[in-house]
Amino acid sequence: MSRATIERFYAAFAALDADTMQRCYASDARFDDEAFSLQGAEQIGGMWRMLCTATRAKGMQQWQLRVSNITERSAHWDANYLFSATGRVVLNRIDAEFEFNAQGLITRHRDRFDFWAWSRQALGLPGWLLGWSPFLRNKVRATAAKNLARFMAQR
Repeated sequence: MSRATIERFYAAFAALDADTMQRCYASDARFDDEAFSLQGAEQIGGMWRMLCTATRAKGMQQWQLRVSNITERSAHWDANYLFSATGRVVLNRIDAEFEFNAQGLITRHRDRFDFWAWSRQALGLPGWLLGWSPFLRNKVRATAAKNLARFMAQR
């Protein structure tokens, strides 16, 4: 059941279908990656909706998702996309870990990626110079949280 949930989640992501992605999460789920720490399916779904909306609006030419190594609790995925804040093309390589409840819904989702590699692509020179530092990581997290709050308030 958990593998089927992971497959449904990434099929929806490839189609930029944030509603289906959100339905893969339990109401009390937790999501963490280098940019976000989120609690609850509504907030997590809001993040995916924001990212999918931005991709549909500005980056469909670059959007590509490749998923591999799906197991009962993990997957690897590569996302090629246009980072809307800078207009730079990014290829992000991500390892995802999942936990599930008895109904097969995601209760914990952790995406791990090389923040410095991501920041060099997404931010250019500032990423090259500061992508290794807690300063830039914290700034990216604060900006992401602010953008998500603004996006969710508009809906």
